[in-house]
Amino acid sequence: MGKVVGLIGLATMGKNLARNIAGKGFSIIVYNRTAKRTEEFIKEFGEKKLSSAKNLKEFVKNLEQPRKIILLVKAGEAVDETIEKLMPLLSKGDIISDLGNSRYSDTFNRFWKLKKKGLHFIGCGISGGEEGALHGPSLMPGGDKNAYRKMRNIFRKIAADDGDGGKCVSYIGPVASGHFIKMVHNGIEYALMQAIAESYDILKKIGKSNNKDLSLTFANWNKSETLNSFLIGITANIFARKDNLIDFIKDIAGQKGTGRWTSMAALEYGIPIPTIHAAVDARALSGDSIRKRKKNLPKNFNKISIPKDIDKVIKNSLECSFVCILNQGLTLIRRAGKINSWNLDMSEIIRIWRGGCIIRAKQLEKWQRAYGKKPQAQKATKEIIKIFEGKSQQNWRSTIALASQYGIPVPTMGASLSYYDTIIAPRLPQNLIQAQRDLFGAHSYERTDKKGVFHTEWYYE
Repeated sequence: MGKVVGLIGLATMGKNLARNIAGKGFSIIVYNRTAKRTEEFIKEFGEKKLSSAKNLKEFVKNLEQPRKIILLVKAGEAVDETIEKLMPLLSKGDIISDLGNSRYSDTFNRFWKLKKKGLHFIGCGISGGEEGALHGPSLMPGGDKNAYRKMRNIFRKIAADDGDGGKCVSYIGPVASGHFIKMVHNGIEYALMQAIAESYDILKKIGKSNNKDLSLTFANWNKSETLNSFLIGITANIFARKDNLIDFIKDIAGQKGTGRWTSMAALEYGIPIPTIHAAVDARALSGDSIRKRKKNLPKNFNKISIPKDIDKVIKNSLECSFVCILNQGLTLIRRAGKINSWNLDMSEIIRIWRGGCIIRAKQLEKWQRAYGKKPQAQKATKEIIKIFEGKSQQNWRSTIALASQYGIPVPTMGASLSYYDTIIAPRLPQNLIQAQRDLFGAHSYERTDKKGVFHTEWYYE
């Protein structure tokens, strides 16, 4: 009897997901192009439910039909190469599920290529890191709905719990929608992490907090309704290390591309996500050579007084920034979904982020309700935007001013505040830009007092 599912790719995520699948009672066969890695994995974790194949032909032969194959190989060429090698070995109706961090445009092309051959393709985002892969990730499958129904039982068994009795997996929508959602998830992740890093920078450099202080501060923040999250929790743990390892790590942040892809997609769709853009730029700038060349630039400024309750001030700024970040990411998903006719269930997408994934957070419960049915949605929305009232907003503005006066960059907090101010501004200065465009390019403009489109023969004084 053939194995229920096959998995290709035994890097950390692949190994842990294979163990998760076998641990949930499914028979699974694995394959990796490097035989040594496969041998080592089977030697350590092999059992009756978990076996391996020496080549792809053997791998495919040992799967029950319709074959269910999970790919966890490096995004890009490796995915295409693996699919090319699999195609001649598969039969109509077989299913390939790509659980890697593939670019959604690549998933779109693969979906239609395989469909022409009678094969089903699922582009499934996965979040949770290596621990999530082993103990329960958040899964975001998109593509062929009938194929998803055949994979559904496996996906549900291995996925994380959402905290309300559900599983952190749901069919997202057609074609490449699953990988699009995961891409934006990662863009949100970039921005949340950068905002947390900015909080740390201010607390350490201005508030003079040591690592023990920082650990306690983030641990306390993690007890709040607004900031309780996986990312705040692990930040407290990082500062709790007695060897102060954080102080010996280079201040250069790498990236694999998903944040940049999110920015590019937003620009292509014309959807504003300034805080996510700022986070992507912050990572790029952290490793840019300009930082090495410009260290002798003058740094003249007058320092302002430090608030006694600086922890509270920074907390409020982070809370407000978190709301702006989530709103930008979710707006991108919602509007892109409409443009592509994906018919996305926003409330359900947020629900499957409540467990297993890197951006899981307490406040996502409110966002889930805010995108749900009325009148519950209206109440939840009011609860979310309440953070911008009174002292919290004042502290947010104070944080940006404080950081500026001390020469500390706060790209995401600053972008979030500008985003908020732009949304609530009764009138913006873009009327001048319209006039400039009309003057040098005859691009025309609209008026506030008349209907229609106008052009003026401007002249220089």
